[in-house]
Amino acid sequence: MELWRELLIALCLVLVLEGIIPFLYPQRWRSMVQQLANVDDRTLRITGLVCMLAGTGLLYLVH
Repeated sequence: MELWRELLIALCLVLVLEGIIPFLYPQRWRSMVQQLANVDDRTLRITGLVCMLAGTGLLYLVH
């Protein structure tokens, strides 16, 4: 049960962090999303993989 609580806390923190930029800078965020629509799938996948690996590595170091 403790694992589910921690996962829920992590999800809540992700939502808070993801909401900061659109809240503070809605025009910049919209522009960034429009630019991302033009990026090819391979680049997005590589970026996603790098983010996942960085997050996993940081989590390993912190924990």
